[in-house]
Amino acid sequence: MGLKNHAILLIHCNDRKGLISTITHFLFEHNGNIIDLDEHVEKSEGIFFMRVEWELEGFDIPKENIHSVFDEKIASQFEMEWQLHFTDKKPRMAIFVSKASHCLYDILSRHYSGEWQIEIPAIISNHSIHEEVANRYGIPFYHFEMNKDNKAEVEMAQMTLLTELRVDFIILARYMQILSNDFISAYPNRIINIHHSFLPAFAGAKPYHRAHERGVKIIGATSHYVTADLDAGPIIEQDVVKISHKNTVEDLIRKGKDLEKIVLSRAIWTHLQRKALVHNNRTVIFE
Repeated sequence: MGLKNHAILLIHCNDRKGLISTITHFLFEHNGNIIDLDEHVEKSEGIFFMRVEWELEGFDIPKENIHSVFDEKIASQFEMEWQLHFTDKKPRMAIFVSKASHCLYDILSRHYSGEWQIEIPAIISNHSIHEEVANRYGIPFYHFEMNKDNKAEVEMAQMTLLTELRVDFIILARYMQILSNDFISAYPNRIINIHHSFLPAFAGAKPYHRAHERGVKIIGATSHYVTADLDAGPIIEQDVVKISHKNTVEDLIRKGKDLEKIVLSRAIWTHLQRKALVHNNRTVIFE
């Protein structure tokens, strides 16, 4: 299936009358056919959010000029914070993984089946155990031996590699290393993590053992953008699964892994569709 030839605007600014009309009229007067539009006003802050997608076929502003024209005619006037994306470009996604393989296998199967229109130029790990699966899927594998003494050096090498590979965003598929602030700041709202709970409950080691000890009735998973504040970044997707007193720790781990896979995949899909907009450490997720 070929890539669509569409453009997407993500916008937020102070709310005022006529914003939707102004934006849609701009697209109409340049022969743009809108195929999806969603908007939200955060009343408590008076902030307007919008996602609009339109066909580029027949649009009379050349693709390379859309950014400058929209900025001059609309965005600057209304002091907007905004992004422009094109759907005919396959995003380049790097996967970081440690020992746990369930999220990695799920991502690779979705990519291989054509479910996601992406390129994966690298699987990066602090362990070598996943090199075989990377080779099986024809994806370059990079192993970085890491310890407390060489972490800064390894991160610098990883960042250099990501730049050389022109990586657009990063997935932490159960990567059990804390990223430095410098690393995170190089990819703002472009690093997606999966966490084994409804944050911040049961953070730390052996979460399913602790959940079992407490007799929980649900377990959850949370996928979020990574920020310097550990496990407190803007949340993209969450879900839960019911637990019974009959379930063992092994049952919780199995159910938790299944949930982590689906929550992470939903978050990646949302990011790929440009349906997540971050504001003040929260996300607006467009339908």
